Amino acid sequence: MIDLTGRVALITGAGGGIGQATARTLARAGATVLLHDVSLEAVKGLREEIGERAHAFAADLSDPAATQGLWDEALAVSGRIDVLVNNAGIYPPAPLEDSLERWTEVWGLSLGVNLVAPAVLCRSAVATFSAQDDGGIIVNLASRAAFRGEDPEYWHYAAAKAGVVAMTRTIARQYGRDGVTAFAVAPGYVDTALNKVFAETVGVQVAAEQTGLGQVAQPQDIANVVVFLASGLAKHATGTTVDVNGASYVR
Repeated sequence: MIDLTGRVALITGAGGGIGQATARTLARAGATVLLHDVSLEAVKGLREEIGERAHAFAADLSDPAATQGLWDEALAVSGRIDVLVNNAGIYPPAPLEDSLERWTEVWGLSLGVNLVAPAVLCRSAVATFSAQDDGGIIVNLASRAAFRGEDPEYWHYAAAKAGVVAMTRTIARQYGRDGVTAFAVAPGYVDTALNKVFAETVGVQVAAEQTGLGQVAQPQDIANVVVFLASGLAKHATGTTVDVNGASYVR
């Protein structure tokens, strides 16, 4: 059994499906969890459910200064951070029919939240973990889209997630001797609110039929992998991207 007693983990987007499952699983393993979302209301119930080993934080990750402020506040409250889980993400459409102004606006927002914000937090994590005796672990949520590509309205999402993979590899290569290990997790379709539009317009069964299992992943499937990586048991897999897509895309 994974024992994270005494460890502190910051999870962004903790109010979403994967974020909630990850926070609960980390807490069950004994970790103190720092729960982030865009509003405190989004994680209020989760914080109350987990209890005294949970703290809630709000920040708009489209703002780099607010993102840096999240790390600073979380570190000040907890005294240390051992694990960073960059889970928060957005998935706005950018149809080619949109005006150039609108199209690039969505690109800027998507790259800001899905790539720049994780980079800002990774930057702080590298500095903090390098100064800690036990170092620290970064787990970045990427996507199958980083390797397979994405639907026509979501070029930006695939590009951002490919950037997350490249960033994770760079951190692993450059900062391992400073005690920093970094991993990416690349889900396929997961049954969460992020995929609500697809579920309502195309149907979950269509996504399920694309997998080798005949079913789509649930948030807990992703959380299990994230928490294993956060345990430190996979130290020599640093730099790896773990695919969790039901063999819908095999590299």
